[in-house]
Amino acid sequence: MIRTIISAEEAFERLKQGNQEYIEQEFNPNDISPEIRLHTFENGQNPFAMVIACSDSRVIPEALFSVGIGEIFTVRIAGNVVGEHELGCVEYAAHHLGVPLVVVLGHTDCGAVHAAIHGEVSGYVGAITKKIRKACGEEKNPSYASARNAIYNAEKIREVFKDQIVVKAAIYHTHHGLVEWVE
Repeated sequence: MIRTIISAEEAFERLKQGNQEYIEQEFNPNDISPEIRLHTFENGQNPFAMVIACSDSRVIPEALFSVGIGEIFTVRIAGNVVGEHELGCVEYAAHHLGVPLVVVLGHTDCGAVHAAIHGEVSGYVGAITKKIRKACGEEKNPSYASARNAIYNAEKIREVFKDQIVVKAAIYHTHHGLVEWVE
């Protein structure tokens, strides 16, 4: 497999530029062609960044960063919380794929954050909201809580991986498309 190594800063700039393109475009022109599917099948993936995003159907990392097949390694979980499974994915992306940058991407109008800051939720969803409540502390403003949650989970990754990978936190604004880098 041919691996193109880029720095975390170059990966970060590609994501910022991709988000600007996303805001301006009316359709997704990124490479999802049969040729790229065959190429990544035969040669493997070569993502330049990893994104841990919420599973909300309005949050599509490949679209909002204007990338095609094989360009970002994406993990989606409600509330973009980071636990052992997500840390395992970061480890794989960093150590096996050579990804230099991880982005923890929260978003506005997040149902999981809303549930966490406005009350108890039972069952399996409660396990997610419990983690979000820990990240948000006493914050009750949903926008600030989403940002605190993304920052908290980014910090959790930094604590585990130290200087092995660059980690950024961001919020996707579902009403206008902008990704805001919150730290």
